[in-house]
Amino acid sequence: MFFIIHSLVTSVFLTALGPQNRTTHFVTEFVLLDFHGQREMQSCFFSFILVLYLLTLLGNGAIVCAVKLDRRLHTPMYILLGNFAFLEIWYISSTVPNMLVNILSETKTISFSGCFLQFYFFFSLGTTECFFLSVMAYDRYLAICRPLHYPSIMTGKFCIILVCVCWVGGFLCYPVPIVLISQLPFCGPNIIDHFVCDPGPLFALACISAPSTELICYTFNSMIIFGPFLSILGSYTLVIRAVLCIPSGAGRTKAFSTCGSHLMVVSLFYGTLMVMYVSPTSGNPAGMQKIITLVYTAMTPFLNPLIYSLRNKDMKDALKRVLGLTVSQN
Repeated sequence: MFFIIHSLVTSVFLTALGPQNRTTHFVTEFVLLDFHGQREMQSCFFSFILVLYLLTLLGNGAIVCAVKLDRRLHTPMYILLGNFAFLEIWYISSTVPNMLVNILSETKTISFSGCFLQFYFFFSLGTTECFFLSVMAYDRYLAICRPLHYPSIMTGKFCIILVCVCWVGGFLCYPVPIVLISQLPFCGPNIIDHFVCDPGPLFALACISAPSTELICYTFNSMIIFGPFLSILGSYTLVIRAVLCIPSGAGRTKAFSTCGSHLMVVSLFYGTLMVMYVSPTSGNPAGMQKIITLVYTAMTPFLNPLIYSLRNKDMKDALKRVLGLTVSQN
């Protein structure tokens, strides 16, 4: 499904933005400064990001393979987790490869169309992640608060419907804001002091102020962030209330352990996301904004496999079985 959406949207955006690039905008490309500094520091940073990226692909890829190959994990909880790991692979790939190329490049340029394509996929995948975290919280709510009804509600068919809604919904949210921003006149300068095409730096480069477009985009961002977040908050409020009613300490510990990994991921992802897009960041230095963005674009996808695999016995056993099977076949 992701590949179908990717190909369709790419062709549409290239068609829509390509001709306008020559007729409406003076700027034909942007310069992404990323983490500029001395050459030695650039080399160290490149090595660190490359290792982080490869480990992220390896960790999330292992989870995807474990969920796919181990029939014991063909349950709604692990189907959601497998899709989430697959999403993380594409989420980090929407920014990090281009950032690695820019670190080694002398020009550090990205085309006008390429910038907005990166913008689209980066924010669409981030929105899809918000939706998946909300659905995963709902799954935990059903498992703990309505255990007897869980098998009849969270059926395989309903789980697949939720997965499709997350993917399709995430990719349908951002065309309007991106089209609005892309229609602004960009007549120079074209230097973005960031490693991604972000709405804040793009608004700063526009030749005219567009308060209405900024209001629409930031309101939209807030809705995308707070909608799923409030859903997660509601689910875990009911979960905590139900867990506290469990008489035995062992039962409460087991119930909390099933939610602990997900809560850690939610806290890490939403904490940095809200600092970047909900709290006022105009007074923050560009370097701080880059670090915050790097946390939720690169560090979070890297940590997620560690959080889920190290705290989940079934996942650890499945990974051992899959790795053992691979080794024995070789």
